[in-house]
Amino acid sequence: DWRGIGIIPKSGWLLREKYEHLDARKRFGVHIEKGLDIKGDCKCAEIILGRATPVDCPYFGKSCTPQHPIGPCMVSSEGTCSIWYKYGGHLIQKLQRTKYE
Repeated sequence: DWRGIGIIPKSGWLLREKYEHLDARKRFGVHIEKGLDIKGDCKCAEIILGRATPVDCPYFGKSCTPQHPIGPCMVSSEGTCSIWYKYGGHLIQKLQRTKYE
C-alpha cells in the first residue's frame, strides 16, 4: 500500500533473490514493520492522483501542517500539500473561485 494509493501492479520495493547479497536490510538485520495507515479522511491518495486538491482534505492547514504532517503530501517539502501551505495555493484557488462566481 504505497502512500495510501494501494498496491501498484508489477511494482515492488524488495530486491530480487539474485541481489539479496546487496540488501542492507538482510545484511544489517534491519526489521521494517508495516507503517501506520493514513487517517481515513486524509485525501493524500486522491491529491497524488490529481483527483482532489489540498483544500478538499479536512486536515489541510488545521491539524495537518508542515510542522505536524498527517499524510505524505505534507511530510515532504516537495509534497503538494506542503507546497500549497507554504506558497498559498489554497488562497489562489479561493481567489479564482471567487473571480468566476
